[in-house]
Amino acid sequence: MRLYNDSAEARAFEGFVIHMHLAWLYLLHAQFVRDDVDFRYWDPKFKKRLLRIDGEAKRWELERSMKERWPAESDPVRANLSLFIKLRNRLEHRHAHADEALMLNLAGHAHALLVNYESELTEQFGENQSLALRLRLPIFVGTFTSQGEQALRRFRRTLPADLRSFVTDYEAGLDEQVTSDSRYEFRLRAMVELAPRDPDAVAMQFTHYADMTEEEREFAEELGRRGQVITRDRKVAVSGLGRLMPTKAAQEVQAAIPYVFNVSHFTAAWKQEGIRPLNGDSNPARTNSDFCEYDEPTKTYRYTKAWVQRLIRKCSTPEGFLAMTGMEPRLKPTEDE
Repeated sequence: MRLYNDSAEARAFEGFVIHMHLAWLYLLHAQFVRDDVDFRYWDPKFKKRLLRIDGEAKRWELERSMKERWPAESDPVRANLSLFIKLRNRLEHRHAHADEALMLNLAGHAHALLVNYESELTEQFGENQSLALRLRLPIFVGTFTSQGEQALRRFRRTLPADLRSFVTDYEAGLDEQVTSDSRYEFRLRAMVELAPRDPDAVAMQFTHYADMTEEEREFAEELGRRGQVITRDRKVAVSGLGRLMPTKAAQEVQAAIPYVFNVSHFTAAWKQEGIRPLNGDSNPARTNSDFCEYDEPTKTYRYTKAWVQRLIRKCSTPEGFLAMTGMEPRLKPTEDE
């Protein structure tokens, strides 16, 4: 982020794209290691022989890893990440002079790339891994003056034609619901607040769209038609944020696999994997924190999205279902039954 926010840094945007590419690759590979996903390439001619490069097993690149994590092409997180994968391939060794123009044209996409990374990181490995204490909103003066706004608009038009058409062509193949999703492009409009000084107020804060009045929403939407509006879902200190209770978790698993999956199967699975102690254990907080957390005030356990995803992945096949639950799978009844 220091590289991205330092306007004096040569080829800052290119460096940001390449470093985020590596960060996403390492994050997804860490998930695969944790979830026992084999992300090595096997020789198609010899089923039991690994493909190797300089003696090392060849592992999935970011694009293949991305497709494993987000199978649906319509997922906005996948669409955003895919854009930067394609962009990185174009940036290396080319278009050095277009770095700043690219940064202006793709600023919202770059912010979404980072916010998506933060969300995936904390959802998969816990809020203690958050980047919030390492990153700050950069200070800038770009469009606080009309002269600055016009200068930026003129500069954006210096983007080489082939790069402009690259972005246009890429987005032409996406559904409008994807391109308008903040996980694909994160947009923000900063406004100077004219209000009496409040000693208890913070200097900068985000207003959630859902908290606005109808009149304020209409005003914000009008701003969006005249420029760029950035909306952001802000995480606040909420107990159990992003965690699931057993019934809800079991329902999500059942919805994603072809077999009946209920709370009994869910309980059998956590016992089989040993992700939390049994009821009555003298140390109830001794859990696998990647998958389960103990809530002291309520004396209950809450489960992560990562645990649900692991169950879905494992229980999608008869062999995996049996291994995870110790029970034979039973196909869900059809509507006619």
